[in-house]
Amino acid sequence: MSVLRLLAVLLALLTTGIAAYAATARVTFILVNDIYLMSDQMMPDGQRRGGFARLAAVVKAERAKGRHVILAHAGDTLSPSAISSIDEGARIMALTNMVAPDVFVPGNHEFDFGKAVFLQRMSEAQFALFAANLRGAQGEALPKFKDRSIITVDGVRVGLTGATYDDTARASNPEDLQFFSTVTTVSEQAQTLRREGADFVVAVVHAPREQDYSIFAARTVDLLLSGHNHDLFIEFDGRNAIVESSHDAQYVTAIDVTMEVSERGGARTTVWRPEFRIIDTAAITPDPQVAAVVAKYEQDLSRELDTPIGITAVELDSRVATVRGGEAAIGNLIADAMRISSRADAAVTNGGGIRGGRIYAPGSSITRRDIMAEMPFANRAVTIAISGAGLKRALENGLARWPNPSGRFPQVSGLAIVADASRPRGARIVSLKIDNAPIEDDRIYRVATNDFLARGGDDYVTFRDTSQLLPIGDSPLIANQVIDYVQDLGTVRTAIEGRVIVK
Repeated sequence: MSVLRLLAVLLALLTTGIAAYAATARVTFILVNDIYLMSDQMMPDGQRRGGFARLAAVVKAERAKGRHVILAHAGDTLSPSAISSIDEGARIMALTNMVAPDVFVPGNHEFDFGKAVFLQRMSEAQFALFAANLRGAQGEALPKFKDRSIITVDGVRVGLTGATYDDTARASNPEDLQFFSTVTTVSEQAQTLRREGADFVVAVVHAPREQDYSIFAARTVDLLLSGHNHDLFIEFDGRNAIVESSHDAQYVTAIDVTMEVSERGGARTTVWRPEFRIIDTAAITPDPQVAAVVAKYEQDLSRELDTPIGITAVELDSRVATVRGGEAAIGNLIADAMRISSRADAAVTNGGGIRGGRIYAPGSSITRRDIMAEMPFANRAVTIAISGAGLKRALENGLARWPNPSGRFPQVSGLAIVADASRPRGARIVSLKIDNAPIEDDRIYRVATNDFLARGGDDYVTFRDTSQLLPIGDSPLIANQVIDYVQDLGTVRTAIEGRVIVK
């Protein structure tokens, strides 16, 4: 054997096992989700957090570090909010364009205004849209939406996919758009990305936590960035990670990922390490450019809030003694809006949730600001399935403290209650009708209530123990329901009608 040939053999033996390819990439993933409010808000600890101006400042600071940044928005932003009830999410979309996500996945609230508005807002987006489980009525992909993509960072191929909330047809108003299983779709897309050469796979989803864990357990995705639960949440088991970033940009999660890729014998191997950073936006100075736009939009909102949406032909009295002591015309109006909007058999809300404390004389104009002042707690309308017997027990609780004014006093729609206060508490109702027919103890009714009572507030424990037909987080704001209802009526003529009679 010649000397040259011997040297070649020795060199081959020495290099056996050495990687033919190696690359290292460092990427910072920033996650935001469930951003409904334009401005920052005062928190119980006395700090101001959240809002688009603080979020923009966080993102700019991270991008200025020179590391490759991928900003992911996991959905829910066009609704619900005071401004979206006016412009159907147009200003929120403009603010989101200023922040410029690299990946956006729609949440269920993106569909609250129907298919046409959703498609219009998405056409205005100046960023990449992902929703692999969303299709049109004929199964076609929607304009501008991607199922997946691969980007290369310093020789490492990062695969991206996304999925929207697969129960949106029940939670919102997407009309004939089709939604497929988030868990199945993400798994299929992740496997396809691997076949297409992705070294590291990231999925951005708007999904409940149990679906997050199903994706996590499948091990097809390395990093799962999620929205919908409003949690500040991080889980990493050494192989896979799930992250969610609270809501309204109060906290922003940054994940610094180092990915090392090597190739031996044609097979690529990825080793990755995350560093998780929780950014408290209370410590962030708002971005002045975005803050100026937010301030203008808040001025627009203020003008719109003071624009009349209807007039009342009857007296509406929201003083404490009225709404907590008996049937009130304004309570009837609010309960009617809840029942009709929720397509429920009946509605029950508590007088203590009506807080305006004023009289609207006949002929008075009603504005959006009036409605929001009457319902300042941003309560949501939750529809529950409850037996007739359970509903009766709940209403007995509502009447338990009469004749003393009480926040639990029920303001109702679709119901006619006659009670005798001389009877023992819990057995005061002598007649209860729903839709003018006697209530049936064993029959299941759809009842709209507010999220406070649905959690058992004011001792409405029978509401707490029922089946909620829609999760609280997906349920609409009652104030928006009432605003829409008053606009539809034009003139309010809802008076005291004998819905709750206590003798």
